[in-house]
Amino acid sequence: MSPTHAVTVDGQILTKRYVTWFRDEPAREWAALHLVSRHAPDLVPVPLDRTWADGGVSTTGIARPAVSMTVVPGVPLSGSLSAPQLDALADALEALWSIPPDGLLPIDLPALVDRVHVGLSTLRRVPGVIGTAAREWLETGYQLTDVPDPVVAHGDPNLENYLWDGGRVRIVDFEDAGRGDLAVELANLVEHLSGRSTDWSGFTDRFAVDPDRFHTARCLWAGFWLTLVGPGGPSAARNPPGTAEAQAGRVLTLLRPGSAAAPGGRRPRGC
Repeated sequence: MSPTHAVTVDGQILTKRYVTWFRDEPAREWAALHLVSRHAPDLVPVPLDRTWADGGVSTTGIARPAVSMTVVPGVPLSGSLSAPQLDALADALEALWSIPPDGLLPIDLPALVDRVHVGLSTLRRVPGVIGTAAREWLETGYQLTDVPDPVVAHGDPNLENYLWDGGRVRIVDFEDAGRGDLAVELANLVEHLSGRSTDWSGFTDRFAVDPDRFHTARCLWAGFWLTLVGPGGPSAARNPPGTAEAQAGRVLTLLRPGSAAAPGGRRPRGC
């Protein structure tokens, strides 16, 4: 996928200049950083300044929108997370998700579901496990357009966006943030490709989410990743051979009755 922003650092000030902003990324980041830094100091960068620009793509003569913020300490999480890292990440997310998401733009769940449906409708014709996974996902339906448990949704749980300083985790990169749903956000983290080496089972027990809704959300995000890494997907070329087939296998594991991933061994009630 193409980069959405460029970053410059001047001392303790980091500035993000956005390359595209069709989804109101600068406004989302600015609003989320203001809200979170006010309620949970030192969890996220403090927003310092912003500049806006008209239009959706930067061109010659049009200034890119930018948001400046403080630099926060730590190194990105990666690989298989240790127990202390998992505890610190859970602490950080509990703090984030305890903040009322007042004034934030909503996460467009219907648009996400539609995007996955369109992508998998194309992949259903691919031979082998990829096409099988796409067809079985499409047969389930989907029921995730409501937001029964609203939280501050980070929106991009790539492990690189969680900075570990040896004792705690801080959160960065809020350009996709908004008012979202707890189960959907937790599932987004668990199903993110960057966290595939981590065992999330004990971690997810810390969060009070409906198991059926959480499983349905995992199906949604697993399908989303298949549209990204599958043939013709925007991330297909960035991943090693076999990634799409492995992701298709994950989708099928989640979808099929009796799988360890399904709550009570039941088929999920719509993905």
